[in-house]
Amino acid sequence: MTRKLYILNGANLNMLGLREPQLYGTTTLADIEQNCLKLAATLEFDCVFRQTNSESELVDWIQEAFLQDAALILNPAGFSFGRIPVLDAVKLLVRPVVELHITNIHRRSEEYRHSTISVAATAVICGAGANGYLLAIRAIDDLWNAPR
Repeated sequence: MTRKLYILNGANLNMLGLREPQLYGTTTLADIEQNCLKLAATLEFDCVFRQTNSESELVDWIQEAFLQDAALILNPAGFSFGRIPVLDAVKLLVRPVVELHITNIHRRSEEYRHSTISVAATAVICGAGANGYLLAIRAIDDLWNAPR
């Protein structure tokens, strides 16, 4: 059986490396994707890596992950804060879900501190920078057979 892993990224993450480098660093999303695909292959995951600025497209991809019996790493970005359709889609998943944030959202201004997605996540990683993606893949590998 092939283990499937979706790594989905929300709004504005396509601008990593350019957008607020003092917060997000200079690593691009393409760099992150390359590192993720390499580690995922090493851990024997069939990995899908995507980014969208559209909430409806993100919901469609999360539903696709559910239908593929995949685990999910989700950096919801701006879709973290009050986005019920994304939350409802995440609740469908049976496999582990890691919510990921490049920055430590708990150290940021109030509007960035409370992710609605966290209540449906198996685990949350925040503040580890771009390396958080690799930590999340390793967490998914460890959690694969754990009940959600």
